[in-house]
Amino acid sequence: MRILLYNPDNGVTRNFMPHLWMFLLQALTPPGHEVLLIDGNAQPMDETQIAQFVRDQNIGLVGIGAMTRMVARAYRMADAIRATGVPVVMGGPHVTEEADEALGRNGGPRHADAVALGEADETWPQIVEDAVRGELKEIYAPVDDIGKERKPSLNPYPTIPWDKLDLNQFNLVPKILHPLLRNFREGWGTFRIVPVESGRGCPYGCEFCTVTGFFGDSIRFRSNESVVNELLLLKARAHKEEGQIAVFFIDDNFAINVKRTKSLLRDIIAAKAQVFWVAQISANLLRDEELVDLIAASGGKWIFIGMESVDPANLKDVNKGFNKPSEYAAVLERLAKRNIYAISSFIFGMDNDTPGVAERTLQQVRSWPPGLPVFGLLTPLPATPLYKRLEAAGRLTRPRHWLDFVPFTMAHTPLKMTIEEAHVELNYGWAHSYSPEALAQAVAALDDQHVGDRVNIFLARLCFRGIYFPMLRKSSWLRVVVENRRTILRLFREGVFRWMLPRNSASQDSFDAATPKARGEANA
Repeated sequence: MRILLYNPDNGVTRNFMPHLWMFLLQALTPPGHEVLLIDGNAQPMDETQIAQFVRDQNIGLVGIGAMTRMVARAYRMADAIRATGVPVVMGGPHVTEEADEALGRNGGPRHADAVALGEADETWPQIVEDAVRGELKEIYAPVDDIGKERKPSLNPYPTIPWDKLDLNQFNLVPKILHPLLRNFREGWGTFRIVPVESGRGCPYGCEFCTVTGFFGDSIRFRSNESVVNELLLLKARAHKEEGQIAVFFIDDNFAINVKRTKSLLRDIIAAKAQVFWVAQISANLLRDEELVDLIAASGGKWIFIGMESVDPANLKDVNKGFNKPSEYAAVLERLAKRNIYAISSFIFGMDNDTPGVAERTLQQVRSWPPGLPVFGLLTPLPATPLYKRLEAAGRLTRPRHWLDFVPFTMAHTPLKMTIEEAHVELNYGWAHSYSPEALAQAVAALDDQHVGDRVNIFLARLCFRGIYFPMLRKSSWLRVVVENRRTILRLFREGVFRWMLPRNSASQDSFDAATPKARGEANA
């Protein structure tokens, strides 16, 4: 049987990284079946196109995974696929909490023939075999013999054959730039960011987060050897195709067990398995100097930190009091000293926020080393403690907001400002962090660093700008380039100078060696 695993686009902008679940289920599919992968962020399709693809490729089963913000899109695509007569299985955090919605049991239309609840590592092979026999059940849940939910062990961990997979759809280097980059600098014909997990689960239980509910509050880890071998495989592929690969450790908190994380990073260094990597780590865990040293030595370049707010009262409200805003600056300085920079995430519309919260936040951000600030609105996701609290208080304005997804739009009323005021604050945060002036200031703040570091921060800011101001057309990119032309020209000049400097030095050395007598006379 031919199986399609499909991930819809994220509803905001094209994602920079594929989703791991597709590769995991592909690796877990029983022998004798062919699995095709489509990520809607890399291969945009509408309902007509995906239905035609399913027919043309003789697909017998489709698996769709979707987070809450993607689920309306996922339902539309599932409807189009089911109309061709091909069964659809849906899974992921949203469907796990809203199974009746996906199955049409709550009075709405049915979108899936079956749903996989929770982590599907153990249930996926059974789903495939049932589909082959035409005997799909409606619900598949990972439970033990007495009906208690069971979390899959990560030992042994499925081997994802990264060296053999077709990853062309995930190359972040535009085709038009391939010849230029190959000529300018060897090894940059491709660049991919690949998801890797080293563990699952989070004990913190932040009020707005779905992670603890889905993966549990007990942490499960892969073996160090398993992670190291995966990195070596990815590194070898990049070398073979003369390209670049970076890794995003998608653990919800990569350093939640600091002792274990240090052990893993030491093993990565010992095996020479370093690749550039990104991970999510709480600010409170980055007080450890040895940990930060190991992050730098093992290839860590960007750390995603969920700061959420610079107001301790807000953090206490959402059960994230372990974040200490007074420590943020020291944490970011500690990282910057090792040339590691932060993706700092903030949420507006929290219960203690008032008009002006964006500027108050940016006053802090401007005093820190340059990084990538990102902004969102407090969003009540289904089954989270936040959703239940707001529902009980009658504060939800769009109880099923995911069925009519609108990016960056609130679904409840904040306590100390209006919804419209919250939207203004969000726009202010993005506009004043990603304007040409802000990008120029971020680059200038690194004037004492290598030009490569300044190019890194500039390109990263351009890409993250697209989260709120999508740049999906060539004309959009052209406008951004024109707006930032002064910074681009400055970086280009410095880059060319650095590139030419070794050549000029070599030429001068040759000349000097050939004319020692003349040089001596000039110095006399």
